[in-house]
Amino acid sequence: MPAPLLFVVSGLTQYVGAAVAVGLFAVLPAGVVAWLRIAVSALVLLAWRRPWRTRELWRGRRLGVTAAFGVVLALMNVAFYVAIEHLPLGTAVALEFLGPVAVAAVTGRGWRDRAAIAVAAVGVVLLAGVTLDTGPGALTGLVAIGVSAACWAAYIVLGRRVARSGGPGASGLAVAMTAGALVLAPFLAGGAGPALVDVRLAALVVVIALCSSVVPYALEQVVLRRVSAATFAVLLALLPATAAVVGAVVLRQWPHGLEVVGLVLVSGAIALTARSEADAPTPPDAAPSPPAP
Repeated sequence: MPAPLLFVVSGLTQYVGAAVAVGLFAVLPAGVVAWLRIAVSALVLLAWRRPWRTRELWRGRRLGVTAAFGVVLALMNVAFYVAIEHLPLGTAVALEFLGPVAVAAVTGRGWRDRAAIAVAAVGVVLLAGVTLDTGPGALTGLVAIGVSAACWAAYIVLGRRVARSGGPGASGLAVAMTAGALVLAPFLAGGAGPALVDVRLAALVVVIALCSSVVPYALEQVVLRRVSAATFAVLLALLPATAAVVGAVVLRQWPHGLEVVGLVLVSGAIALTARSEADAPTPPDAAPSPPAP
């Protein structure tokens, strides 16, 4: 399946999870919802992949990179959930995209990569509906989204190393999410009590974990094996673009004006990266990994 199509599937599942998560913010703090999402995802992946059977995952240097990736992933989710409590969603999405922009600018191989990320960034801003009406908690939101953007950049770089390290990606993801959940547990687990005693709340948390973490991050591990970090950063622009298309098809919320321009720009950016990948030589670390046990 082509990488852009994998991103579309990833985006669709994430929006389902996000819609459910927003409904929980009235019951649980946003940071706690994000931590529960990671913790439950880790349990699901551990049960599914049983990573303790994959010996290469536990080698010292690789384990350190995987654990760092997991902490970055968990912190990125917590910071983003805190940010959208204080900032309009469109503003938060656009500002967070600064992380992928930085990765593409630094790691891009040529003019196509850098032009594509610039075009994609403009498209994301137009699609996200950025507003300056930030509200009383704007400073908290801006700090949180800055942390999230930095973590997103680190997620791309470390995630690619984990995906291309030779072992099954989903197993590495299980180890990573477990590390992230454990590191943040002392700060956030104390607020998770209501989800442990309310069956309906617990079921919603499982839905969020599956839709917003297990499925999309497992798919992103597949994409990270195939493409450069710069191309992956541009492909991330497909997420808000997918939201606009889903809104049009399902909710009859047709894009208009600047939103249409944003969709065209994102499409052009993806086309540029596709051409760049086609022209680039195959890197030595792009060989297919052995099948999972």
